Amino acid sequence: MSATAVHSLWTTAATAADPIAKIDAPKIEYGQLSPVLIVIGAAIIGILVEAFVPRRSRYYTQMFLSAVALVAAFAAVVALAARGYGTTKAGITAMGAIAVDGPALFLQGTILLTSLVGLFTFAERRLDPEQHGNRVDSFAAQAAAVPGSESEQKAVKAGFTTTEVFPLLLFAVVGMLVFPAANDLLTLFVALEVFSLPLYLLCALARRKRLLSQEAAVKYFLLGAFASAFTLFGIALLYGYAGSMSYGTIAQVVDGTVQNVTPALADTMGNDALLLVGAALIVMGLLFKVGAVPFHMWTPDVYQGAPTPVTGFMAAATKVAAFGALLRILYVVLPGLRWDWRPVMWGVVIVTMLVGAIVAITQTDIKRLLAYSSIAHAGFILAGVIATTPSGISSVLFYLAAYSFVTIGAFAVVTLVRDAGGEATHLSKWAGLGRRSPLVAAVFAVFLLAFAGIPLTSGFSGKFAVFKAAAEGGAAPLVVIGVISSAIAAFFYIRVIVLMFFSEPRPEGPTVAVPSPLTMTAIAVGVAVTVVLGVAPQYFLDLAGQAGVFVR
Repeated sequence: MSATAVHSLWTTAATAADPIAKIDAPKIEYGQLSPVLIVIGAAIIGILVEAFVPRRSRYYTQMFLSAVALVAAFAAVVALAARGYGTTKAGITAMGAIAVDGPALFLQGTILLTSLVGLFTFAERRLDPEQHGNRVDSFAAQAAAVPGSESEQKAVKAGFTTTEVFPLLLFAVVGMLVFPAANDLLTLFVALEVFSLPLYLLCALARRKRLLSQEAAVKYFLLGAFASAFTLFGIALLYGYAGSMSYGTIAQVVDGTVQNVTPALADTMGNDALLLVGAALIVMGLLFKVGAVPFHMWTPDVYQGAPTPVTGFMAAATKVAAFGALLRILYVVLPGLRWDWRPVMWGVVIVTMLVGAIVAITQTDIKRLLAYSSIAHAGFILAGVIATTPSGISSVLFYLAAYSFVTIGAFAVVTLVRDAGGEATHLSKWAGLGRRSPLVAAVFAVFLLAFAGIPLTSGFSGKFAVFKAAAEGGAAPLVVIGVISSAIAAFFYIRVIVLMFFSEPRPEGPTVAVPSPLTMTAIAVGVAVTVVLGVAPQYFLDLAGQAGVFVR
């Protein structure tokens, strides 16, 4: 029989039996995904700018492009919220991959605003003295040059700047926008990698103390790779348990409400080991990102070694994205496992609050002190997470919004205090700063008081909201431990304030650099948010309350 005849027989048989159904084109709701699409488009254009725009124009082009993209994406988030996508029209988009609901839009708006403020600190070029007639920023002149090598000296002399930090920032933001909105495990993992990889690179790009910076990046990369591997293994086990990557389907299988159970699925559904180990590994990966004990060991080293603008951006935006994803996993995928994960999370919350507060007392470097402070704050936020009530979700959303602006403002102030070696981060150098530069010391004191949770600051409103939610959710003992941890933490915040205002300034002490309007804006926004959310928090608490319902 000829080949043609065989082929025609095969196609006739296929048509008759029709075993191959028509593959439908994917249906993507571009309007609802517009915040992510705007930022990813700008990031790709940023790469083309690096390739085609002359070197002397790149800095301004990249900065303008990044700022416009972040503002436009925020406007898109506001427009979606105004059209009811956070409440009545909330739903699942992109073939079930992404949820557009209240928590997703609230967290995306927070991430975009903190990233915009972070962008201003990235673009700052007036803090270091000019080198060879060129203004310099916080980033290495040429990232590929070996620290201290001849090629690095040539790059500095030629006035090169690493403008690639702007598209890297945008790519990190893209991952952070998708992370808390992901509605299936594969999207969650892709988003995790999309925002982690740019951060690993950004941590290695400090202009001064480059070896410390590169060491921080390597530690972050290696530990981050382990955490990603745990997450991926957990995803594989959950897929094996439920036969699906979709959050909704997994939740139904966990609850036992799933329809159309195939024999293969019936076999794995009875295997709770797959479910428990898989869930534990995924939650472990997310706890690494939020910096909870015992997955916190990377935090102080990375915060200290990374360029300070990157530390501020990372400390604020990564926490918001990671807590958003953790909330969605625990409240949407695993509510049926509540009695299994709550006792474990109780333990994590208690150790995180206490270790963060107690170890911070021993720190002598301001960036390491803020790192341990961020670990304690992760514990406070987790207290709201395990409330498992609607007020738990809204209190965590409010706390994240309040905390992120205070953090970026605090790290922006740290960039201003300088000596001959660059930033003066050792605490002894900050002695008497209040007499040398009263305004800078006063602003930093406001941020420290907010971290300590003193009334009339955003920190007090946030802590009150999460502790109230935790108490209502039956976790009153946690609130007691939280208050004790806050008291311990207040000691080292107040100690820094006393050091600044009541110590004699050293004659060889650091100077306070006069920043450009960019850093001034970042600090001013931080102070404004801290005061407004402290004095009149009700509107924002209501906003977080309206946004606190996950779509299932």
